[in-house]
Amino acid sequence: MSPISQTTSKNIGFVATRFAGTDGVSLEAAKWAEVLSEGGHRCFWLAGELDKPPEISELVPEAHFQTTRNQDISRAVFGHKARPPAVTDAIHDLRHVLRKRLHNFIRRFDLDMLIVQNALTIPMQIPLGLALSEVIAETMIPTIAHHHDFYWERVRFSLNAVGDYLRMAFPPRLNNVEHVVINSTAQEDLAHRKGLSSVIIPNVLDFAHPPNSHVSCSSTLRESIGLGCDDIMILQPTRVVQRKGIEHAIELVKELKDPRCKLVISHAAGDEGYDYAEWLQEDARKRGVDLRFLEAPTTQASPPAHEVFRHLSLWDIYPHSDFITYPSLYEGFGNAFLEAVYFKKPLLINRYATFVKDIEPQGFDLVVMDGYLTGQNVRAVRAILDSPERRDAMVNHNYHVAMRHYSYGILRERLGSLMLNFFGIGN
Repeated sequence: MSPISQTTSKNIGFVATRFAGTDGVSLEAAKWAEVLSEGGHRCFWLAGELDKPPEISELVPEAHFQTTRNQDISRAVFGHKARPPAVTDAIHDLRHVLRKRLHNFIRRFDLDMLIVQNALTIPMQIPLGLALSEVIAETMIPTIAHHHDFYWERVRFSLNAVGDYLRMAFPPRLNNVEHVVINSTAQEDLAHRKGLSSVIIPNVLDFAHPPNSHVSCSSTLRESIGLGCDDIMILQPTRVVQRKGIEHAIELVKELKDPRCKLVISHAAGDEGYDYAEWLQEDARKRGVDLRFLEAPTTQASPPAHEVFRHLSLWDIYPHSDFITYPSLYEGFGNAFLEAVYFKKPLLINRYATFVKDIEPQGFDLVVMDGYLTGQNVRAVRAILDSPERRDAMVNHNYHVAMRHYSYGILRERLGSLMLNFFGIGN
């Protein structure tokens, strides 16, 4: 019997600022919920943005990180040393609202446990982190705090006027909280900075069940973005934020010197502004690179260019790609890397710190750049695009490596062990 099935059925509440779309936090939370549901548990959701059915969820718009109220708070406390009393009042007014909504969420669904996804990790919604810490302390509800990226990993949070709140809630030191991180560096930093132990659960995919990735070259998706059967779709499957290093993908396409190569970016800009997206468009134009966005990269509100985009998910896009670029400067783990392997796509990856320490030693076969693109990298990509045999050997090897180290079985075992710590066998 799987450890996750050894406790009696529990009502489990997931909490975050957002559970919607294809950001890493939303994707991993959905995988956790899938594994828990398979183990007989019931999952419920609270966030400021939701794509879950209303009968199992509680939408709390005030919990989103992009509300005017929350962004005003963030602007006032980050990049400054002093916090005006009015900002303190605004933080606690919103904390009070969110605290009541969290208590209602626990009562409404008779929750036995919370799983907090990154809301006790990165201070993009300070009042929510404070409210969560108080509610968890007040109720003593068993809680797993799933940490994707800590505030000390981001330069923009280094100068702040909320050190007291960061020490209290990001993350909190409470006896009824188990901490989960996604890489070994985060585990070491959490122990060093906060004196907190944690369990590593890497990002995972269901490698026991391969995807159906056989698609027609004349698909609606490729047609809708102007790609023909002879075109080579090089996919950058990430949000448009600077740490994704998308300029390296543009440089790769330029150096391939093949007019069939089109660079397609899967996500929209917006989480961290639009300047980077606009710079990328200009850089691509100067380099003569055909760059296409599957979601509009500007603030202009407009309907999708084609009906296909209205219900498009990232997993609909991967099968149509010929090569994946992932030149990130920093990642907590790297969902796009794992997804490329799952869909058996060759990829170029930058040696970001977590990749070097946790992923590279597993023995994947990849095109690897070390901070900058080399002629050898370009030749390796060209050889893969020109040789189906080389490509097949590469992607099949990577799939088997990932199956050993990043499958649902790893998640099932470690999540089950955490639940046994809380509830014991048969409770």
